Amino acid sequence: MARRPSKGRPIRKKRRNRFREQAKCRYCRSKEGEVDYKDVGTLTKLTTQQGKIFSRKRSGNCARHQRSSMRAIKRARLLALMPYVA
Repeated sequence: MARRPSKGRPIRKKRRNRFREQAKCRYCRSKEGEVDYKDVGTLTKLTTQQGKIFSRKRSGNCARHQRSSMRAIKRARLLALMPYVA
């Protein structure tokens, strides 16, 4: 712990558990091969209110399914199934 220069008390930092650890991603648990671009309901769960794609850490996907979900979101945007910006 770091010490303040003027006082002898140490500074304590707050610890936050922002993201919950999961054993497998949602697609590995359901044993799906590829992420479907037509399934807009699950793809909107992987984006923010503004339309940005969540990171792997935030979404909880493995690397393989994160890549395929990014491709599916981009395809759904191209076909106007999802908005680019909300």
